[in-house]
Amino acid sequence: MSRVMTKDEFKRAVETKIQRMFGRPLHRATKTHLFKCIAMVVRDLVNEQWAYAREAFHEEPRREVFYLSMEFLTGRNLGNNLMNLEMEDVARDVCDELGVDLDEIREMEPDMGLGNGGLGRLAACFMDSLSTVGLPGHGCGIRYEYGLFKQRIIDGYQIEVPDPWLDDGNVWEVAIPEDAETVRFGGWVETTRKNGRIQYEQKGCQTVRAVPYEIPIMGYDSKLVNSLRLFAARSTKHLDMDLFGQGRYMDALEDKELAEVISKVLYPEDNHPEGKALRLKQQYFFTSASVQNIVRLFIRRGGDIRKLAKQIMIHINDTHPGLAIPELMRILLDEFGLDWDEAWEITHNTFAYTNHTILEEALERWPVDLFQQQLPRLWDIVYEINEKFCGELWKKYPGEWDKIASMAIIADHEVKMAHLCIVGSYSVNGVAKLHAEILKNHVFKDFHEFYPHKLIGITNGITFRRFLLKANPELADLISERIGTDWITDSIQLQQLEPYAKDKDFTQGLQAVRRRNKESLAEYIKEHHQITVDPDSIFDVQIKRLHEYKRQLLNILHIMHLYNRLKDNPNLDVPPRTFIFAAKAAPGYRTAKLIIKLIHSVGRKINNDRRIGDRLKVVFLENYRVSLAEKIIPASDVSEQISTAGKEASGTGNMKFMLNGALTIGTLDGANVEILDAVGEDAIYIFGLTADETQAYYTQGGYDPRAIVENDPRLQRVLAQLVNDSLDVGTTEMFREIYNGLLYGHGMADPYFVIKDFDAYNKAQETIDKEYQQPGIWWPKAVRNIAHAGRFSSDRTVEEYNERIWRLPKVDA
Repeated sequence: MSRVMTKDEFKRAVETKIQRMFGRPLHRATKTHLFKCIAMVVRDLVNEQWAYAREAFHEEPRREVFYLSMEFLTGRNLGNNLMNLEMEDVARDVCDELGVDLDEIREMEPDMGLGNGGLGRLAACFMDSLSTVGLPGHGCGIRYEYGLFKQRIIDGYQIEVPDPWLDDGNVWEVAIPEDAETVRFGGWVETTRKNGRIQYEQKGCQTVRAVPYEIPIMGYDSKLVNSLRLFAARSTKHLDMDLFGQGRYMDALEDKELAEVISKVLYPEDNHPEGKALRLKQQYFFTSASVQNIVRLFIRRGGDIRKLAKQIMIHINDTHPGLAIPELMRILLDEFGLDWDEAWEITHNTFAYTNHTILEEALERWPVDLFQQQLPRLWDIVYEINEKFCGELWKKYPGEWDKIASMAIIADHEVKMAHLCIVGSYSVNGVAKLHAEILKNHVFKDFHEFYPHKLIGITNGITFRRFLLKANPELADLISERIGTDWITDSIQLQQLEPYAKDKDFTQGLQAVRRRNKESLAEYIKEHHQITVDPDSIFDVQIKRLHEYKRQLLNILHIMHLYNRLKDNPNLDVPPRTFIFAAKAAPGYRTAKLIIKLIHSVGRKINNDRRIGDRLKVVFLENYRVSLAEKIIPASDVSEQISTAGKEASGTGNMKFMLNGALTIGTLDGANVEILDAVGEDAIYIFGLTADETQAYYTQGGYDPRAIVENDPRLQRVLAQLVNDSLDVGTTEMFREIYNGLLYGHGMADPYFVIKDFDAYNKAQETIDKEYQQPGIWWPKAVRNIAHAGRFSSDRTVEEYNERIWRLPKVDA
């Protein structure tokens, strides 16, 4: 560990930074100056430890993993690094002396715009845990100039505005232009024969420089510091001075802008040809740069390319980085001159693939003509991989053309990336027990039959340091007072809390911590959304990406029903409720954006009804991000994990809420199944169809939501309110699309079973109402959730990945 500074040393270091960076004395520094200089002092301590870790690895090279992901949703770094350095108290004391609040300084740091949802958050948790448990592993991704988008809500509608998170620089990164790689797009492939071998050269192509920027990722109480390496697209051509001199300024910049747009924005819209081409270029850009970089650094250290798979392991986080497989083949074939079989043996033994979805639309497929046009050399290689794989299939399934076509990598004029990842990897894993079973028995059933030992399940996890120690320090202190601090790096130790479920002092302490967190969140809501909420109400929270299968719609229909009940019976015996939503919808996802509008319309109606007062409130928190999640989760009483059974691969939000003592209302989907197994059926509120039951409806039919509505006056009333302007939106047509989707649909009415699960969901909510009013029932359940959260630590997850997939030697932490 770097030497921890004393308060005086830290203050002097900040003062020196301010003088040298901004040319002014400490007492003239602005808060912006203080943020940057405090961050720089912390960065210097991290980088010092980073240097020691690198030197140790250089002296004793060992097997390492490179984790390729389109997203790394890291959040803010200052608070996390202060925590890992155990220097938060020192920094807070210095800030107090300077007359500023450390929390206010930390709020000045933008969330890094490198991700969107659970995929990126999982990758960030893995980076934290790899360093903490002492496993050499590095992330590789894209240095997006703009994040997904900043969400603004105007009149209830989501409006996307740019997220220029890099506008003021990134204090944590180090540019390494000398390690830039060249990535090629388009053109054609020419072959020549030399010394008896065919050589391939891509001609007439666009070349783009991939410039790496590294961010150190330190763990908690660990000597190891790993790296997150992000590539920025830079043109190989500068300003065209001839065109510029002619006054053709835009033309002069065209080549530069076309190259650099590749790393401009996370997930550009792909509902038009240009957007689809840009997404494909993004994926090849970072995978090609990553693999070239990995191989080059391996050779620089004296590695033998034929032993690459013994020293290097590349993990593909979902299908986005799948092009790394044919890219490594290209390098081995074209640059090192290996023959096909030897190159394939090395490649296959280098890669592992994690699948994150069972949604058909999320299993990436690229049109063959686009693939050929943008990646001509990779097309040759993927075509050959497919030919050889189909040959293997024919040997096992002679004459079964349909089966072979369904498993082929190239079929129906598409390149199927999930199939490429399965064929090209030595290990494939799902991210929860149920998810793995669905992959084996449904989504990849034929592949599981062909590769019976390749597909496994490893349940996701979260970093307890960020989401408890940092986000909820009072609860962390309460826990440590009872069981010590070993749980911070050994999460199973939380089981020692089980007896405290019956300890009145502890449950009252937990209740007091929750109350203070709710007061803090209520202040945030009042300041940013001008809505007053009651901290004594149930904070019922659903924060996640807005998608129909996650069923924010089921939640809001229940809220409409509860509102109807309160209007009908003002004396209804239910505790006050504050329903809190936060979610971004993909810019082109019309239905999801309409659901956001519905949530706001219902909220405006309810929040302005004086008859209801504080008994019911609906709040939608704008621009959901990691730093906002860290405010919401510690204040939550109820965790909404209500996706359609069989649709959610795992979920990690459910784990974060559980860790902080919120009780889950959810379906038997994703990791909810394992949370149920951990806490027992009386400490979680499970409802609705199972995955087998939804699958039966999908395959056999027989689901008629209209018949259910005809027999349920509650649903009749709520659905009618969608289309009779009860919500005061000025038209009966605003939510007609939602109404029609539930009752009629396109191909299948209500494909996510909102109507079917409505009654069971309401009954579960009524049970919550009753039990929340009985502290002797509610708070012991909250303690049990915390006590059994240990199995959901990302430390445990990466340890299991290492045991079953990576097989890395541990560095002395």
